[in-house]
Amino acid sequence: MTLIVKYPNKRTLKEAVGGQLYYIETSVFGPEYMDNGVLTVANRPHITGLGREFFARVTMVNGKIEKVV
Repeated sequence: MTLIVKYPNKRTLKEAVGGQLYYIETSVFGPEYMDNGVLTVANRPHITGLGREFFARVTMVNGKIEKVV
């Protein structure tokens, strides 16, 4: 599953390391977001109205962004 994130580009997401993740849940089967673990995320400009499309893997620790790849 992929979370939609509210960042205009991957660089801005990387600059958010240490902060909370701003996202939109997309699954009708329950929450995809996890406070701890690795999330696959994407910005979809036609949904968020922000920047350009990108994909990333975000490592979350205790509800904070630890790493973005």
